[in-house]
Amino acid sequence: MTMIPSAPHSPSNAKLTHLSPYEAYEMVQTKDVAFIDIRAEIEHFFVGSPPGVINVPWQDAPDYELNPDFLKEMLLVARKDQIIILLCRSGHRSIDAGNFLIENGFKKVYHVDEGFEGDRDKNHHRSSVNGWRFHKLPWVQC
Repeated sequence: MTMIPSAPHSPSNAKLTHLSPYEAYEMVQTKDVAFIDIRAEIEHFFVGSPPGVINVPWQDAPDYELNPDFLKEMLLVARKDQIIILLCRSGHRSIDAGNFLIENGFKKVYHVDEGFEGDRDKNHHRSSVNGWRFHKLPWVQC
């Protein structure tokens, strides 16, 4: 199946660790991890999300500007010395958010390369090439 990347990835900070969906799932099961879904609230609830993930939008509706309170909201749900795993739709926004957290003193920041829905296929459909849902990892939807 032909994969059409969602958008070019941002450069990744050398301290940002990349995980496959399987690796992220395993870490969430076995460690003291803050598992953070940085997608917009509407994506988190209506598209679905892994059970137990905490939604802290990097950008949010209606204008999708960067969340000016992202750092403050992160500090309410995670410690700077804790393992942080970031999840977005396809692994692009989580690089930007991960870079930001590292620049602001977070020490152990990871991101899920393929994201929740993954890249688009030749028909521009997601969850058919890669991503958390494609790999049939647990998820819920409202």
